Amino acid sequence: MSAKMVLWELQDSIGILTLNRPNQLNAMNHRLLEEFGTVLEEEAADEDVRAVVITGAGDRAFAAGADLGVMKDFDEEEAREWSLLGQRAFSAVEDLGKPVVAAVNGFALGGGCELALACDLRIASENAVLGQPEVSLGIPPGFGASYRLPRVVGQGVARDLLLTGRQLDAAAARDIGLVSEVVPADELMETSRRRAGQIARHGPTAVQLVKELLARGAGLGREEATQLEASSFSRAYGTDEPHEGMSAFLQKRDPHF
Repeated sequence: MSAKMVLWELQDSIGILTLNRPNQLNAMNHRLLEEFGTVLEEEAADEDVRAVVITGAGDRAFAAGADLGVMKDFDEEEAREWSLLGQRAFSAVEDLGKPVVAAVNGFALGGGCELALACDLRIASENAVLGQPEVSLGIPPGFGASYRLPRVVGQGVARDLLLTGRQLDAAAARDIGLVSEVVPADELMETSRRRAGQIARHGPTAVQLVKELLARGAGLGREEATQLEASSFSRAYGTDEPHEGMSAFLQKRDPHF
């Protein structure tokens, strides 16, 4: 039986999801994307999982993009179905309701960068390279970059990156806010697990509501966005989390969410 293309390991309450095609720089094909979706649905959604870290096998690539051997002979309908497959997989990351941290080790290009964009936080090793070089291949992005990249780095920078196809080293990616932190390669996974754990210690409903607010509120005007926030604020009080969190603070103890 062939090796799994997506690996899953639960470390305490942190799920580690690893793209596992290191000899192909973790390039994405149909099977990898399908396994990815299955792991998110069957493993990451489990209530014992409080946060997820996504990375790539080996030290050369998070994911170098989609597998060009798969893509080069698409007709229009096959291209559309491929795009929708990747979009569904990455939207599932964004919609997970739990914090997801991308531990970007090496190349994160095209679909690899789009996967990182679907995560809540992006932490890069010093050898990371990120970018959306699709135009150099004669195609636009297909897995969500035109939607997510402007929301992360702003319209002006997103236009630059998407139209030029240029690639950024880790320091440049941090300068524009594409990644939040750059660390030595041998510290990447520990830092990513620690950041995921910091979020996972908070109220899970509160974390989910923050993710929803950020996703849904981005395109709203002030009145709609603040009404949405008020609604989410009140929804939190439908759980025990506010009582526990505030009681713990007043009693100078750690909360038990």
